[in-house]
Amino acid sequence: MGSKTTIPFSDSDILFLVETVEPRLADRIDTFKDDPVIVEGMLEQEAERVFQRITTMGEEVLARISPRFLFEVLLRKTRREIESQKYTVERTATQRVPVFDANQVAEFLANRSVLTYLADMLTSFVRIESYVVTTRVRKGIWRKLRFNDMDIDCLTEMCQTVDEEYRFGFYKRIADVCLFISGMYPEYAAFDYRYPSLGEARPSFTRRLRRDMADYEEEGRRFYKLAAEHQSARLLELSEVFWLLHGNFAVAKKPLNFMSEHYLQHRKSTLFGLRGE
Repeated sequence: MGSKTTIPFSDSDILFLVETVEPRLADRIDTFKDDPVIVEGMLEQEAERVFQRITTMGEEVLARISPRFLFEVLLRKTRREIESQKYTVERTATQRVPVFDANQVAEFLANRSVLTYLADMLTSFVRIESYVVTTRVRKGIWRKLRFNDMDIDCLTEMCQTVDEEYRFGFYKRIADVCLFISGMYPEYAAFDYRYPSLGEARPSFTRRLRRDMADYEEEGRRFYKLAAEHQSARLLELSEVFWLLHGNFAVAKKPLNFMSEHYLQHRKSTLFGLRGE
C-alpha cells in the first residue's frame, strides 16, 4: 500500500511528534520528516508518550495535530491496551457481553495495512459531504436526490444507477459507513432499531431502512467484498485489506468500539459530523 512508502502526516504532526519524543531534533526536522522509516519508528517506540501528551492537552490539541495523526496514535494505543486484556466487550441493546477474543483483535490491528486503512477511514468521516443529483425517473420526468455520504440507502441507490466501472467509490463508502457506525457509534444502531429498555424493534414510519448491528455487519462484509473484487482496488493496492475487512468485520469493529468508549467518548461530536444516517 502507498502508506508503506509515504507519510500520511502533516509537518505540524511531525513537529508535534519530535517535540514530544526528542525536542533537540526539532531544528533538524527537515532532514528526516519525509523518511517513513524514521517517523514510523519514532511513533511506534514512543506511542505512549505521544498519547499522554495528547490527553493532557485536551481539546486544544486539535489545533496542533491533524485528525489523521490523532487516529493513528489512538489506534496504536488501543492495540497495546487490548493486547494486555483477556477479552473485549460487545454491547447489545440491553447489556454488555465479554468476548474472549482480545488476542485475535490485537493481532488483526497489528497488521500495518489494517491500521493504516482504519486511520484513513476515520479521517474520511471528519467531514460529511452532501450532494444533490438529478436522476431520470422515466421519459420527461426527473427528480432531485439529496443525500450525504453517510446515507447508506441513497448511496446504494446511486450505485445502482452507474456502470460497474464507476461503482468502486460507492462500494467502499457504503462498507466504510457500516464499519464506522458499528465501531464508533454502536449505540446509534441499537437506539435506532430497538427500544433500549425493552430490546424490542421500533416501528418504522419512513421509507428509510432500519438496521440493527447484524444488518450493518452483513452489508459491510458484502460491500467490502464487492470493493475487493473491483479492478480499482487492485490498482490502488487495496484488495488485500478489503478482503481482510470482509472476512473479519466483527473483529475490525472492536478496536473502534474501544476507542469510542475510552478515548473519544466526549470528542466524537467535535471530530465527526454524524447527525443520523
